[in-house]
Amino acid sequence: MGDRRTWVRAQRRPRKALFLSSPIGLGHARRDVAIAQELRRLHPDLQIEWLAQHPVTRVLADAGEPVHPASALLSNESAHIEDETADHDLHAFHAIRRMDEILVNNFMVFNDVVDETYYDLVIGDEAWDVDYFLHENPELKRFAFAWLTDFVGWLPMPAGGEAEAALTADYNAEMLEQRARYRRLRDRSIFVGNPDDVVEADFGPGLPGIREWTEANYDFAGYVTGFTPPSEGERERARRRLGFGPDDLVCIVTVGGSGVGAALLRRVMDAVPLARRMLPALRFLVVTGPRIDPASLPRRQGVRVRGFVPDLYLALAACDVAVVQGGLTTCMELAAARRPFLYVPLENHFEQNFHVRHRLERYGAGRCVRYAEIGDPAVLARELVAEVSRPVDYRPVETDGAARAAAMLGELI
Repeated sequence: MGDRRTWVRAQRRPRKALFLSSPIGLGHARRDVAIAQELRRLHPDLQIEWLAQHPVTRVLADAGEPVHPASALLSNESAHIEDETADHDLHAFHAIRRMDEILVNNFMVFNDVVDETYYDLVIGDEAWDVDYFLHENPELKRFAFAWLTDFVGWLPMPAGGEAEAALTADYNAEMLEQRARYRRLRDRSIFVGNPDDVVEADFGPGLPGIREWTEANYDFAGYVTGFTPPSEGERERARRRLGFGPDDLVCIVTVGGSGVGAALLRRVMDAVPLARRMLPALRFLVVTGPRIDPASLPRRQGVRVRGFVPDLYLALAACDVAVVQGGLTTCMELAAARRPFLYVPLENHFEQNFHVRHRLERYGAGRCVRYAEIGDPAVLARELVAEVSRPVDYRPVETDGAARAAAMLGELI
């Protein structure tokens, strides 16, 4: 009889999930909150906690999501990435390679958390530390584990030559070996996108093609925006809330949440007076994000500077043109809203220059300009003014990605 009561109590135990969201930018946080909300619709009794660090915690606070207290013990990955950045140049692959101490520390924090509390499901959105060290120590897995990502495959930058090509191939080969050896460690691998969003390249000499391997090893949720594109009425209301009139041409400038875009913001500020001479109706809203001090930027007539904007996608939908960094989330929010935009990938950032650019070209969205090409403020001003009138004919962005991802995760609970 006692065993029976224990079994009944166990069945009544609230089911719990732990969500890990990459802190390198805010895009992961926005989509993960949308997925978590859909997951709760499927499982109303599910308790979701977040092991997260700044700037993700800023998004979670606004969404009313519970952050695990052990989050305070995590080493900050965004700060490391900022330290690796200089003048809009971030060698992302090498920056990740130099994060070993941070990743080890953060995995140990994670391991203590799952040691103290039983979670039915752990979801890792590009939680590189957890995925890697669980594969190295599979006996530590005691929960269902789901992995999310929006790119697959480290790719060398041409300037790195043969040495970098060999290094990226070695990293890719290690990942392929881990996955082949412990296929059951991930209970689900979800690609945030579609098969055609995966680059047509190989993992390295003698290694499989990235798209072919990804199709065989991942489920595809479609892109996750976390919102339905605003209607024309909602767009006009958003413009009014931002303080812009019907005759204003609104340019949004934003560089994501990781704090690595200050150089681009200053370059745009230098181009503002020239752009407004060419097109006097232009008004600018510059969004620095939570890790760049708005006061650090110069003042310009016709420019408002704000830090963190909770519903940035609404501001983007309200604009007439935008200038952004090459981060996937912001660019795809603009694509979903069908806004013209310039995007400026960080130099030597393989993901922005290859994976993100490939996806945007597939959607026909935005126009890529190199940072070196806009060193002259007059050049950037001309490019910006020309972009305002460019016709938009983007491939539609799906709106059910969060629900599809949640359905896949829900099967593990």
